[in-house]
Amino acid sequence: MSFAMLFTMLLCFALTVSVAVSIGLSAIVGIQVADAHMLISVKEMFNSINKFPLAAIPFFILAGNLMETGGISRRLVEFAKSVVGGIQGGLPMTCVLTCMIFAAVSGSSVATTFAVGSILIPALIKHGYPKPWATALQATSAELGVVIPPSIPMILFGVSAEVSIGELFVAGVGPGLLIAGALMLFVWLFAKFKGWGKNDGDDRLGFGKATWQAGWALIMPVIVLGGIYGGIFTPTEAAAVAVFYAFIVGTLIYREIGIKDLYKILRKSVISSAVIMFIIANAGLFAFMITRAGVPAAIGMWLEQVLQSPFYFLLGINLALFIIGMFIETGAAILVLAPILVPVAMYFGIDPVQFGMIMVVNLALGMITPPFGVNLFAACTVAKISLEHVVKDLIPFIGVILACLMLISYVPEISLTLRDWVYNK
Repeated sequence: MSFAMLFTMLLCFALTVSVAVSIGLSAIVGIQVADAHMLISVKEMFNSINKFPLAAIPFFILAGNLMETGGISRRLVEFAKSVVGGIQGGLPMTCVLTCMIFAAVSGSSVATTFAVGSILIPALIKHGYPKPWATALQATSAELGVVIPPSIPMILFGVSAEVSIGELFVAGVGPGLLIAGALMLFVWLFAKFKGWGKNDGDDRLGFGKATWQAGWALIMPVIVLGGIYGGIFTPTEAAAVAVFYAFIVGTLIYREIGIKDLYKILRKSVISSAVIMFIIANAGLFAFMITRAGVPAAIGMWLEQVLQSPFYFLLGINLALFIIGMFIETGAAILVLAPILVPVAMYFGIDPVQFGMIMVVNLALGMITPPFGVNLFAACTVAKISLEHVVKDLIPFIGVILACLMLISYVPEISLTLRDWVYNK
């Protein structure tokens, strides 16, 4: 059964069938080979999406789209530019900082790419930065959308691996700040080396004026994250709060969202949510079938025999996840692999929350690596440039993320210190 499922999935990938359909078809083939009842497919697909924490996903997607249309993202850009935009290389640093702030509410890297990239990619090009480099920067910076909490992949990991989503959100702060800081340092040094960005301070608002204009936008992540960490509401409830706040600010305060805009916002959000939920349903069925076939136990025993220490286990897992992330969508990979790998990680004494950070950051790299990097495609769409022109400029950014990933993997305090402090562990 396992061989038939794997063969079907790889064949579908080779025929460029979508990941969700490929996973679903391979699971159905597994049901047929095992001579099981087809009602299993309906039952397990429903069970996969019938989970309260998953309700946060469509809300966070809707909140991100409301922020983009309602002028919140533009004001966040002006604020970030007022903080770091006055120095050489300040504009690319603004891109990283804005993505970090936007990610603290949207939970989606693709939403961050479109919302921030539509403003900053043209600005970077206008200030003399090469279009391919600006595109690579935006795609990489938007990766913070899945590392800085709240994060849709973290929700998926928590649901599939039965790990506290609240703890994952708290643990994501350290890795998110590390990656953001490393990217800002890199782009600053790179701009200095290349001689780019000497006029980045042009058209920059003063810090006071930018803060005043972005005040309502800046309060949004404080309310959402403060409510989660303070125990006022759950991550799912926080997503609904984010939608309500973005709607009120966009319609009544900034007044940039009209009645006609609501239809487009809702339609875009529904389509994005449906795609993710379809992937979750198919991945849940696939995970059920491979678990029934004994694949997780077999893989666990094999890893224990081959990778006999936590050091080599983490090294092997990082390499495998990096390759997997290049070909399989992040959410689907998490839903399929987390139930398999988390028990093995715990066997080696690795905290499941830290392993969640390793898995999320690693698979998020797949969002900016060819051939299926969704962030890369989104950034190329915004910049109106073909993918092959961006790959060369993308390599140094991938190197920065990989260096951060090694630190996150082998220095657990980066992920767990804040978690332990908040939850008194």
